Amino acid sequence: MQLLICVFEMKVHKATIRFETTPGLQAQVDWKENMKLVSKSGEIFNIQIFLMVLGYSRLKYFELTLDKTQDTLERCMINGLDYFGGTPKEILFDNMRTVVDHSRSNYQKAVINSKFYEFSKDVGFQIITARAYRPQTKGKVESLAKLMGRLKPYNREFNTLKELEIIVNNFRDSINLEVVQTTGERPYDRHKKEKEYLHPINKQALINNLFTLPIERIVTKDSMFTYLNNKYSLDPKYIGKTVILKVNRTKIDVFFGNQKIF
Repeated sequence: MQLLICVFEMKVHKATIRFETTPGLQAQVDWKENMKLVSKSGEIFNIQIFLMVLGYSRLKYFELTLDKTQDTLERCMINGLDYFGGTPKEILFDNMRTVVDHSRSNYQKAVINSKFYEFSKDVGFQIITARAYRPQTKGKVESLAKLMGRLKPYNREFNTLKELEIIVNNFRDSINLEVVQTTGERPYDRHKKEKEYLHPINKQALINNLFTLPIERIVTKDSMFTYLNNKYSLDPKYIGKTVILKVNRTKIDVFFGNQKIF
């Protein structure tokens, strides 16, 4: 009798487990980087979009910016948490340089930037960092980044940066009224429950704290620097140099070294 031995090749695929959070536990933060939109006059706007989403309700906040500096990140987060009506226990970040000094890997923990760590303590959330090359760990904010493609039809539908900002804000509010496939509910409705679990923040105290901190800017090749989506011109001799902004409610002072230049 001939013995037949059958060999079956089996491919094992690792399952991706969806991480569902309880109300008030987590938000996720990232950027949609270097998105180009064109005005009616043909001017190209290279914008960054700050992204934040609450894990349970999927309530989304995003904001148009011109840079991704640490003070811009902190300002956007204050605006986002104000939009949410409070802060969750933890916030998950990609390994962005404004948050970590050394990225998390399979072999070591992330080293958190000391200034941002102090900010997190003031606001009242724990910093969680995503493992490099594991986009599924921050899938909710990754999905939000993909939604930004829906801004493309607004090419040549605006004249100024302010008009584009209004388009972005209106789009943000509209998608929070759309039913999310994974929850079967609208983020706006689901957030009514989650808001009860968010911790209140002292927004004014945080804003006042931000205004007391020196802010660094690198002068661009067109001898400009940006602050809160506004551009300011400096002498071309400062191109490529780092300048310090000291901001109060009424004016911006700019220093190079100890010399006031603006």
